[in-house]
Amino acid sequence: MTSSAPRIELRLVAALERLDDGAAPAAELWRRLGNVAGALGVAQPSYEQTRVLLRRHRLGRLAPTAGAVLLDVAVRARPPEALLELLDGAK
Repeated sequence: MTSSAPRIELRLVAALERLDDGAAPAAELWRRLGNVAGALGVAQPSYEQTRVLLRRHRLGRLAPTAGAVLLDVAVRARPPEALLELLDGAK
């Protein structure tokens, strides 16, 4: 049976957004994200997957939709304040 890579934790995606200052190279962000993953006790994403997420983030395509945030709030993956933050950023 072929195994696939685990899904990347939403908390790690959010951490990548917070860690990225727009100037740091992907390798440095991958190392920082590895530290966050270790602290959270989850699997570190691969370097390649980190580069893909970083590229999407820097192009503005990583931002969640309102529906995605609502679903995350409903399943308690995000706090309710996440919706307010999303709406505040839509100005």
